[in-house]
Amino acid sequence: MPFDLWLLFIAVSLLPAISPGPAVMLAISNTLRFGRNATLASASGNMMGLIVIGYAVAFGFGALMATSALAFTVMKFIGAAYLIFLGIKIWRDKSSFQVQNGALTARKHPAKLFLEAFLVSVTNPKAILVITALFPQFMSKGGINLLETTILSVTYAVLCFANHAAIAFAGGHMRRFLTSEKRMRWVRRTTGGLFVGFGAALASASR
Repeated sequence: MPFDLWLLFIAVSLLPAISPGPAVMLAISNTLRFGRNATLASASGNMMGLIVIGYAVAFGFGALMATSALAFTVMKFIGAAYLIFLGIKIWRDKSSFQVQNGALTARKHPAKLFLEAFLVSVTNPKAILVITALFPQFMSKGGINLLETTILSVTYAVLCFANHAAIAFAGGHMRRFLTSEKRMRWVRRTTGGLFVGFGAALASASR
């Protein structure tokens, strides 16, 4: 892939990489609930999910999603159900967002954070359709090119990871805000409600 074409891909990909969505909200939620390292773990899961989507698109799954109403509907409802499940879990989890002496007390295993973010990524049909629309514009014609697919997938995934990492490092400034029990409850319910809202919006979305 020519270097100037790769730079153009980065420029075009920046907006969808940083735009709000379930993955970004998950990064914010994990930053507030568990801290910087937890968000980096979930960002890694999201990054891996996007790379998987990139390869899936190259091998035709994206085209199937774009043309098959059944495939889109099945993936849409799986993703919506998972987002709603996460929202309800965050809303009801009173151990979340606990801060004592400036330090977060809640913990979650990095592997669980990684898997959670990975599932959010790969079950979001909108992410699949965005990649389906974006990648072919920068790929050579005449069959699957694994090198190009790798470059595009990793580049886009790294851009998203960088966005989540920025959220992780900025999140430390909110710890004073979370020392109030009332504020903790408000943040927990707001983030939980947003996830339920994302799930509901995804369930009602059309291609």
